[in-house]
Amino acid sequence: MTGLTKTYSRGVVPVHALRGVDVVFPRGGFTAIMGPSGSGKSTLLHCAAGLERPDAGAVLVEGRDITGLSEKDLTRLRARAFGFVFQSFNLLPVLDAEENITLGQRLAGLPPDKARLAGLVDSLGLEGRLRHRPAELSGGQQQRVAVARALLHRPSVLFADEPTGNLDSRSGGQVLEALRRAVTEHGQTVVMVTHDPVAAARADRVLFLRDGGIEDELSDPAPDTVLERIRRLESV
Repeated sequence: MTGLTKTYSRGVVPVHALRGVDVVFPRGGFTAIMGPSGSGKSTLLHCAAGLERPDAGAVLVEGRDITGLSEKDLTRLRARAFGFVFQSFNLLPVLDAEENITLGQRLAGLPPDKARLAGLVDSLGLEGRLRHRPAELSGGQQQRVAVARALLHRPSVLFADEPTGNLDSRSGGQVLEALRRAVTEHGQTVVMVTHDPVAAARADRVLFLRDGGIEDELSDPAPDTVLERIRRLESV
């Protein structure tokens, strides 16, 4: 991504969410994005995923700039190449866990990959839960269903926006382990917005945003180091 700029209007006052951001998310890498509230974290992720269009700049995916794609072509790209996990689980309450996991493929007219489904169910600890509806599952189980849904079609890039924000430490750890395996075992790219230093430490690197720009970067992060950097950033 190069030169990403995004401005919102808050009444008559412009809010500069992104100010000419340049960033590369390496193939098969795990990048965490952190920063104070209003620093542009979610806007950066949404522009990278084609959920929002920047005012200026380019987002290159598979060698082409997706900022100029039609909504129809963007929808096709997201369905094929991207997976999404958000803080809210976004499961359909009338469907059971398996139906929620396979919904995207069924809507696309594709038969669910049974071998892939079985592997995800095993690795995410969802055995015995596939016939349960979301109301019958814990928050951690619901988020693991959402992760399985995001990974079932083998996306090139998984975008996660505060995926552990509503979970206890044990459930959050299970979700983070699933994201880590997507990178190390399957060569997928993970881009995750988080406020949690422990979650960020599972990534290969952490980008720190402030006032719509990248302020700092940390490779091979440890929780204490991440916490120190984010405290320093918030104190400026």
